[in-house]
Amino acid sequence: MGLSLQKGQALSLKKNDGAALTQVRMGLGWDSAAPVKRGLFGGLKKGAEIDLDASAIFFDASGKAVDTVFFNQLQSKDGSTRHTGDNLTGEGDGDDETIMVNLPTVSPAVAQIVFVISSYSRQTFDLVENAFCRLVDDSTPGSPEVARFQLTDSGTHTAMIMAKVSREGAGWKFTAIGERANGRTAMDLIQPAANAL
Repeated sequence: MGLSLQKGQALSLKKNDGAALTQVRMGLGWDSAAPVKRGLFGGLKKGAEIDLDASAIFFDASGKAVDTVFFNQLQSKDGSTRHTGDNLTGEGDGDDETIMVNLPTVSPAVAQIVFVISSYSRQTFDLVENAFCRLVDDSTPGSPEVARFQLTDSGTHTAMIMAKVSREGAGWKFTAIGERANGRTAMDLIQPAANAL
């Protein structure tokens, strides 16, 4: 289990020996809100299926968006980052969508990568439980989890600015953000993500 971060906390992406992490995976997961009782017989109604989408938005040092990775563009222009595919229901344990980043090959023009989740069907976060993002070190055998950020914020928003990785000297650092937003796709979230830089 990685370090549990609170909103606004940051962590340098280094191994125990001080070397920088190279291959990282951002896993994002969620569940539908718990089933609710219904009718005279008190049977349980199945929770709604929640179709959230994980995306990554790339910014240069001036805060200008220069690239995006999402369900309709699964790889970054520089080839460093790859989305593993769309999950339409959030069903199952663990990561529902993942984005792999090879940090040394990220374009030098990119200063920060912001990870967001959004609801294309405009489902709101009061229907969502157990939303989290976690950073996994795929450059170390066993792929240990480095950091985890658990969301406890529900509400009528349709998107969330989850976390970012940003350059820190010759390496990178991970910061938990957890800001509410509204939008269906990564394109709708460029400005809210820029506000979180």
